[in-house]
Parts: sequence; structure tokens; C-alpha cells
Amino acid sequence: MQKGIIGKKIGMTQIFDEHGKVVPVTVIEAGPCVISQKKTVENDGYAAVQMGYGDMKAHKVNKPMQGHFAKGDGAPKTVLRECRLENTDAYNVGDLVKVDVFAAGDKVDVTGTSKGKGYAGGIKRWNLHRLKETHGSGPVARHAGSNGACSDPSRVFKGKHLPGHLGAEKVTVQNLTVVKVDVENNLIAVKGAVPGPNGGTVVIRDSVKA
Repeated sequence: MQKGIIGKKIGMTQIFDEHGKVVPVTVIEAGPCVISQKKTVENDGYAAVQMGYGDMKAHKVNKPMQGHFAKGDGAPKTVLRECRLENTDAYNVGDLVKVDVFAAGDKVDVTGTSKGKGYAGGIKRWNLHRLKETHGSGPVARHAGSNGACSDPSRVFKGKHLPGHLGAEKVTVQNLTVVKVDVENNLIAVKGAVPGPNGGTVVIRDSVKA
């Protein structure tokens, strides 16, 4: 059974397993999520469910989204995400998806938006080498160097490692292990780090590699 849920990254901590070893974990507040829409093969060409997470004040919802939420007879949600599940027939609009769909030992993929670093140079963005720090390397010690040949081909190839915007993009960390699930507080502890800052939105799905 494929599973998925939306959550909010709380932060990192450590817990001890039954052998007394320290396990670094990321705590995620996952759900409860509401099924706000169902996609079917007949109408949309594929089967999926749309989940909503986080309550939203009614006066902040624009008219198109008001109509969308009205179809599902649900309260407005701040975050909407779509999950392609094998058993979409088991879900109906308005159903709640809670953190207990996962259990300790499950393998999951976590998707989030990475931290934005702004405009970054080639050394930070692509791990380029810098020049030596002695013998007059000048003001170009951290520059990217050559962009390519001169007269032929008279252009810079696509994909050239240059300075530019770093971070703030969709990142998925695969094959993480669920260490602990707290159903009462809607918390899930995943071994390792997940993308994004504390408070950022993440989506937890079954691992494609498991």
C-alpha cells in the first residue's frame, strides 16, 4: 500500500535506540491531512488524491479556491499537495489522513524546499577550486576562471558552472528510516536530515527504493 502525508519540519534532535546508540532524527509534525480532491483515470487521465494541510482563515481565501474547497465540503487549507497512490479507491473526499499510516521501520522519501542561499559564487555553489593565497593572485582568487574557448565556439556551453542563485528549490531525500511515530501529538521522527528550514512544509511518501 502506497502512503503519503504532508507535514511541517519541527527540527532535529537525537534519541537512543534499544541498544543505547544515539540516532540523529528530524521531528516532523505530520497531519492530520484532509482529502480535498480525487483525480480519476476517466476524468483526469491518472489516479491521485489531493491532500490539504494547515487551517486557513476563510477571509484569506480567494474566490477560485473558495469554490474548490466548497466542492470538497472541507475547511480551507494552506497547503495542497497531490499524491499518486495505488489504492485511491480507498479514499473519499473529506477523509482524514493521520500519521498512523506510517510505522517505525518504514522507509520513506521526504520532499521539501531547500534553504535559500541567495546569489552564490562558484566556490560555494559548485565546489570550484580557488587560486593560491600567495604570490599575488590578485582580486580574482575566488573567481570561476575560464568560461570556455574564445573564437570557437564563440559561446558558453549550457550547464557551465557559474555563479548564480543557490537553494530554494525542490529537493527529495530518499530511503530514510522512520524511527518513531507519536500518534497522539501527530509527530514522526525520521532518521537523518530532511530539506528546508524549521517550519518548512515537507511531504512524506513511501520510498521508491524500498
